[in-house]
Amino acid sequence: MPRAKGGPKTRHRRKKILKKAKGYVGGRSRLYRTAAETLLRAGAFAYRDRKAKKRTARRLWITRINAACREAGITYSQLMVALRRAGILLDRKVLAEMAVRDPDGFRRLTETARTQAR
Repeated sequence: MPRAKGGPKTRHRRKKILKKAKGYVGGRSRLYRTAAETLLRAGAFAYRDRKAKKRTARRLWITRINAACREAGITYSQLMVALRRAGILLDRKVLAEMAVRDPDGFRRLTETARTQAR
């Protein structure tokens, strides 16, 4: 019996890879082997960068909170300690949003934290 080299299963598998590689430059979108290698690498980068995205977002939040704190006359670390002692359980994402969209509310929050922490 002859060896099966390229039946429907193989074609479907290759078409699936090439479909995912659509938009890649040159042979990376047209040649199966190159496209498969590129997709593996792209998947690895995507996995890595999903983790990095969270770190980057947190850094941005901390920077925004720190800038708003300095305007209110307190440092970032002092604010975080004061909030914890005052029992105000807001995460950095929410605090950063407040700092950007509601500066007056953020300033009141810093005052509340400062008075209750003592």
